[in-house]
Amino acid sequence: MKPTDWMIETVRFDEAREAIESIRRHVFIEEQQVPEELEWDGLDEQATHLLACVDEMPVATARILPDGHIGRMAVLPDWRQHGIGMALLTRLLILARERALKQVFLNAQLPAMDFYAKAGFNETGSTFMDAGIPHKRMVLELDQID
Repeated sequence: MKPTDWMIETVRFDEAREAIESIRRHVFIEEQQVPEELEWDGLDEQATHLLACVDEMPVATARILPDGHIGRMAVLPDWRQHGIGMALLTRLLILARERALKQVFLNAQLPAMDFYAKAGFNETGSTFMDAGIPHKRMVLELDQID
């Protein structure tokens, strides 16, 4: 795979539900052992979702809520370390700017904090547990980036 062999689309949850749920089920529920009742939080219908595909095969997803909360970023294992996650995050930041949001935030798993820091996010607050996994809140002021 070449670094540009994927395509990212903004999708409606009801239209791409099967693909989004499949990726998140694999990454969060099966791989990371997140309890199913915590993964399906009831917020998907109000979120804007991105879906990354390689040759029309869904390989990654992410969402942003109306308040600027970025989350549910999931890349299937075989497609990690190819830049897809950063491409998803970049697209989410574009969407946030188009909505005139001043700030976006996310709850990063501790091993992912460097990834988000590279995009300009700053940690805030204390470490907390979510679904049995340590997280830290990270914030990005959109007027502080190009």
